[in-house]
Amino acid sequence: MTDAADRPCFILASGSPRRLALLAQIGVEPDAVIPADIEETPRRNESPRALAQRLAAEKATIAAAAARKRPELTPAITLAADTVVCVGRRILPKCEIHDEAEDCLSLLSGRAHRVYTGLSVITPLGGQRSRLVETRVRFKRLSRVEMNAYLASGEWRGKAGGYAIQGLAGAFVLRLVGSYTNVVGLPLAEAANMLVGEGYPVHRYWTPGA
Repeated sequence: MTDAADRPCFILASGSPRRLALLAQIGVEPDAVIPADIEETPRRNESPRALAQRLAAEKATIAAAAARKRPELTPAITLAADTVVCVGRRILPKCEIHDEAEDCLSLLSGRAHRVYTGLSVITPLGGQRSRLVETRVRFKRLSRVEMNAYLASGEWRGKAGGYAIQGLAGAFVLRLVGSYTNVVGLPLAEAANMLVGEGYPVHRYWTPGA
């Protein structure tokens, strides 16, 4: 529910604790969280860029439709994001089992990869705006000891590419070009700009008592 009559509600189409924490970092708290459960398998010959954009758009559309059924959440801005990690055109999974994570770490060791996040916003009038953010990351060459220790930590579970840059895997990163928060899961500069552009007053809440 809105706390000010002059702004739309803000719906986050993701249940990711990382995305919620990133938004909280810039003083933004969604009025509602409406995760969109969709099939995330890449289509035949679908590029990593196209996958990130398509999944974000689908999630935003589903969450916005659900929000429109709740009068207390209208009018609303709905934001969805989807993050894809890739090496070349090879899309790495969101790892759920040890072997997947080990394969990802072996592939990423000593080389560069790209992280794409598709952003999609459904506006209060039903329009849709999209952005794609790219970050390039290079890992150090990982020793067997480092890989085994990281795998034993369990931090990789549920993470695209099998690692969390904001956690222990930060020790693996030699070089990063682009948005750090994009690799965490939500590029803040771009997301904030999209929200402000559609009438959500992100910066108002930086002033105590506003």
